[in-house]
Amino acid sequence: MSALKNVLAIPALASAVLLLAACGQQPAGGPGGAPPPAEVGVITVEPHAVGLATELPGRLEASRVAQVRARVAGVVLKRVFKEGSDVKAGQLLFQIDPAPYRATAASAQAALARAQANLAQASALAERYKPLLDANAISKQDYVNAVAAQQAAQADVAAARAALQTAQINLGYASVTAPIAGHVGRALVTEGALVGQGEVTPLTVVQQVDPMYVNFTESATDVFRLRQAVASGQYKRAGVDGASVRVVLEDGSVYAHPGKLLFSDLTVDPTSGQITLRASVPNPDGVLLPGLYVRVRLEQAQAAAGIVVPQQAVTRGATGDSVMVVAADGKVSPRPVKIGTAVDGQWVVLDGLKAGEQVMVDGFQKLRGNAPVKAVPWQGAGSAPTPAASGAAAAAPAASGPASAPAAK
Repeated sequence: MSALKNVLAIPALASAVLLLAACGQQPAGGPGGAPPPAEVGVITVEPHAVGLATELPGRLEASRVAQVRARVAGVVLKRVFKEGSDVKAGQLLFQIDPAPYRATAASAQAALARAQANLAQASALAERYKPLLDANAISKQDYVNAVAAQQAAQADVAAARAALQTAQINLGYASVTAPIAGHVGRALVTEGALVGQGEVTPLTVVQQVDPMYVNFTESATDVFRLRQAVASGQYKRAGVDGASVRVVLEDGSVYAHPGKLLFSDLTVDPTSGQITLRASVPNPDGVLLPGLYVRVRLEQAQAAAGIVVPQQAVTRGATGDSVMVVAADGKVSPRPVKIGTAVDGQWVVLDGLKAGEQVMVDGFQKLRGNAPVKAVPWQGAGSAPTPAASGAAAAAPAASGPASAPAAK
């Protein structure tokens, strides 16, 4: 009986020992039952040379535009070019009926021949009268009349020659050619149309699309502020020509060929306070089209020791811009900063941060008051989170407010 009691007491004793061991353990989270510090993604800021670029709206424009019009009246016999093709300067585009102008040129040629014959006769008479005048065989008046007739005949020849030249010019206008090399548009008239009758009829348009012009405007305040910063030595001028121009297409892609700033207007629009600028952009493949809306990325200066942070790290508001800085002890505090321009999806921080400081980029929903956090390198957009970060995110339920999540711009 005693042995049976001992056997039954062994499981009870083991259960008591396990219970005491469990009561003596502390929670896995840390002393006092506190959860582990939340992991947040940070970047360590390092100053480096940064180009200060500004994106401005702009419109593309052909560098040269020629409106082809009928300069003489007549019926269009044929269209020689292919619509939408590239043409060379002087290439035939339309043929207007040349028969009337050919006849006019022939008549002018005949009138010139008659005037030349009259000049020859008058010149011979004046030449014959000259020795007779010296011999007093004729009166001086007869000689004066002969010389005057010769000069009138010379004037008739000049007038006939000018009339012939005019007729030949009009005959040449019957063959309508391209005034410049470029891309020809659609034909505005068809064969058989009567053009130039009482008005100058438009026939088509030729545009030179290589290079292209892009016209855009910039705030006069920004221009003056940038010039002052360059003059004071805070920034240095970018590029040999003072500015770098890149075109950003409607789909967000950057055009392959960089442009060149041609001029900035010397006057400020009194209604908008904007200055007009123009850049020339190569277009060898014809990708850019006249009238296309684009964004112009204009880099006019460079900061020798600029700091860039992802746009999602910056909270922008009416009172100013700020970032969350993680100290060495894990404490998170807001820091007001001065933001410049955007460069490749990042903000240029002009003031407020120092080299080596850690700026919080993500994990804002994990912040709990003044609780410290664990800073881990930010993985960037599209990268897979680390297992530790995934576990921390699972341990800390999402709870964020408008004040804790930065506004990404």
